[in-house]
Amino acid sequence: QVQLVESGGGLVQPGGSLRLSCAASGFTFSRDAISWSRQAPGKGLEWVSTISRDGAGTYYADSVKGRFIVSRDNDKNMVYLQMDNLKSEDTAVYYCARSNWKTGVRGQGTQVTVSS
Repeated sequence: QVQLVESGGGLVQPGGSLRLSCAASGFTFSRDAISWSRQAPGKGLEWVSTISRDGAGTYYADSVKGRFIVSRDNDKNMVYLQMDNLKSEDTAVYYCARSNWKTGVRGQGTQVTVSS
């Protein structure tokens, strides 16, 4: 079945970096865009980024533009989210989803905590 597994979260100081990974299986990976979203404590799900099927198109929320970079490796069925210059407001559980970030199958998420 369709499965996505996020990893790479952790505790980091403001200004630090993390690289999240998303391992996908159970579908033809290269045929789907992949999206990242996040949910902060007490808040709703927020779209973060989307990468097109071939990786040529990348899209970002204004809140992360210039600090986050999304990439994918279709040979390995992997998507990555490089997060630099992290801020306290980036603290959230991060999810990757097949295609639509609201309705697509998501993983269990990985916790990112930005705190000094």
